[in-house]
Amino acid sequence: MIIDYGWSDALRQTFAPFAARGLIPGRIAVQRRGLYDLVTDAGEVTAQISGRLAHEAEEGGGYPAVGDWVAAAVRRHESAATVHAVLPRRTAFLRKAAMSVATEQVVAANVDVAFLVASLNADFNVRRLERYLATAWQSGAAPVVVLTKADLSDDVAAQVSEAERVAFGAPVLAVSVVTGEGVEALAGCVRPRETAVLVGSSGVGKSSLVNALAGEAVMATAEIRVRDDRGQHTTTHRELIRLRSGALILDTPGMRELGLLHADDGVAATFEDIQALASRCRFSDCGHTNEPGCAVRAALDDGSLDPGRWKS
Repeated sequence: MIIDYGWSDALRQTFAPFAARGLIPGRIAVQRRGLYDLVTDAGEVTAQISGRLAHEAEEGGGYPAVGDWVAAAVRRHESAATVHAVLPRRTAFLRKAAMSVATEQVVAANVDVAFLVASLNADFNVRRLERYLATAWQSGAAPVVVLTKADLSDDVAAQVSEAERVAFGAPVLAVSVVTGEGVEALAGCVRPRETAVLVGSSGVGKSSLVNALAGEAVMATAEIRVRDDRGQHTTTHRELIRLRSGALILDTPGMRELGLLHADDGVAATFEDIQALASRCRFSDCGHTNEPGCAVRAALDDGSLDPGRWKS
């Protein structure tokens, strides 16, 4: 039933004009190379988008994404459907599309919580985490920083503190699927019928987290490369999975780079400490270089502002 996937009275009202046309609602659970698996009250069906919707997507409207609610015409005897429209998104997790400087790609739609996953191994990178935080705040989803492989860290507390210094209001959880540390706390961050998306680089353990939360092996996993502690892609498509708790979780392929587009609000939220410093500069148009009375330069000089964070 679609109510188990987050269907609501508000969505029903929005869908009314499509219902009048004989279309039915569905949520995209899997996206792969032009095909979509939809969850509907008529069962799970495989769908393609209509020619008109494909044209609108090419013109800049963007293609449907996992998590989207859509209006579809279902051919029940074929277990197939055609998607004719995408309902307005409540939230959208975006990244810059590959090989593009100005095109956005929707990674996940209608997400309540964004699990920003980083591994406590040699690939731990706070600067990358800042970019994920900016994108999460911009999306409208509530970010949660998830530090995996805590069993491999020599100093979990220090790395958690390092992440907390840039998280600004987002919870930071250290987790190990080997020992079970933090898994229960992580599960408590997303409620039944809410949707969480896992975002992070390859090899940080996203698929293993899904399996731990599901209580069974629902996603393939692979060992990281020994030579550099970096992972290999095991998730090749986006998939929305309903857990036993009734919560929904969306795994995504690993993203080592996350280009930001139109993320001013997210950047401001991520770097609110620097925003606060800049507001104390003598001049409102301070460039933070050689101007007198620059609070940012003063903080850099006295060591209270990390040069790496300022560069980021």
